[in-house]
Amino acid sequence: MFSIAVFISGSGSNLQSIIDSIEARRVSAQIAVVVSNEPDAYGLVRAAKHGIPTAVINHHDYATRQEFEGAVLSVLQETPIDLICLAGFMRLLTPDFLRRFPQRVINIHPALLPSFPGTHGQADAFNYGVKFSGCTIHFVDEGVDTGPIIMQAVVPVLPDDDVESLKARILAQEHKIYPQVIQFFAEGRVKIVDKKVIISGGKPIEGFAYTSPPIEIF
Repeated sequence: MFSIAVFISGSGSNLQSIIDSIEARRVSAQIAVVVSNEPDAYGLVRAAKHGIPTAVINHHDYATRQEFEGAVLSVLQETPIDLICLAGFMRLLTPDFLRRFPQRVINIHPALLPSFPGTHGQADAFNYGVKFSGCTIHFVDEGVDTGPIIMQAVVPVLPDDDVESLKARILAQEHKIYPQVIQFFAEGRVKIVDKKVIISGGKPIEGFAYTSPPIEIF
């Protein structure tokens, strides 16, 4: 069975979407462990409700990032891991850690990368005045939200939106695309070619175009 580790720091709503998709047999994978750097993260409660092993590794207990990651590696060495899924994990991983899991660490970001990286992607996009925003799943590399893009979902910014309503609609799409990407990996359909991610066997998108506001003269 394809085995994943999910790293969290907070509520774990994307974790829940992954759990639900696995239990509904839409995703052919198992969560081997949920790792949190925050002992009070609600995602730990979600995992416990479904009998999923958890590990709390509080980054405040370690003097350096390398020591923290050493503790994380000790947990991951207890079971084979095919993919590490960052789901609201608010710690940067060092190049040394990433080299141990080449092309096996992915993250979800609440904006359409490469625009609006960082911790406030939704608010940055909204404040800039974009007409469309969304979310991105990407490989994690040594930069901040700079790895090859695997999948994106687009949502319009509505005239009566505020940051919170936009966040909610983006989050709903996050819950859809994260399980799908895991299933792509479980099926062995993901590869990188010249820094571009190719999903083999997919259906082509033809004639796709949205405008915001809508075109009125045709």
